[in-house]
Amino acid sequence: MEHTPAEMMVVAAARRLSNDDVCFVGIGLPSAACNLARLSHAPDITLIYESGTIGTQPDVLPLSIGDGELCETALTTVSVPEIFRYWLQGGRISIGFLGAAQIDRFANLNTTVIGNYRSPRVRLPGAGGAPEIATFCKETLIIMRHSLRGMPKKVDFVTSLGFGHDGQERDRLGIATRGPSLVITDLCIMRPSPEDNELQVTSIHPGVIPKQIVERTSWPIRFCAELEETPFPTPKELADLRNLYLRTESVTGRNT
Repeated sequence: MEHTPAEMMVVAAARRLSNDDVCFVGIGLPSAACNLARLSHAPDITLIYESGTIGTQPDVLPLSIGDGELCETALTTVSVPEIFRYWLQGGRISIGFLGAAQIDRFANLNTTVIGNYRSPRVRLPGAGGAPEIATFCKETLIIMRHSLRGMPKKVDFVTSLGFGHDGQERDRLGIATRGPSLVITDLCIMRPSPEDNELQVTSIHPGVIPKQIVERTSWPIRFCAELEETPFPTPKELADLRNLYLRTESVTGRNT
């Protein structure tokens, strides 16, 4: 069954989630992946959004953390301080799912500015709760499109800590959580190397060749010795994802 690179990316990300996960969800691609998992193989997953919605089950993809769809379909809605202090900082969330404008080789994320902080070329949406999600969730998954602009040697601003500038800063800062465990792009899947936490390609999506990944990465990308091919999306995975997008477009009038 034919699929797009974007569909492959979302499907590959969704597969990482399970029924037992309590997932702190970012808006955009993370939300698509988490809700695809809920609608397919992980119906009992608990999705939490920054606005305070717990166990939400949206029928369409939310525009923002304040989208009414989240509150209407949640098991309960609590205050933002409770979400962060009790749930997140209390260690009750297994996976944080984030997107970003930039990521570097040690999985540091930038959603703040492109260029100099005081005189940026582009000012991005900002941090929101992402720094806390990256720090306090037991592990973090990252989903984003693969490009030279999005994969610089060094991010212009560290909004959310991955492994720091040398791959060891989490340990030096005493951060006990695992940090980024998986980066899913529209070309491949990357994991931190056990030796130094630098991202390395562990799986390439169908139809992609290593040269494409090299050409769209600003640092000398490393490939795992036992490189795999990401399994094709199944017809059911594609149908569930496309139906989710169709409902979103028909109900909200938004082009996803």
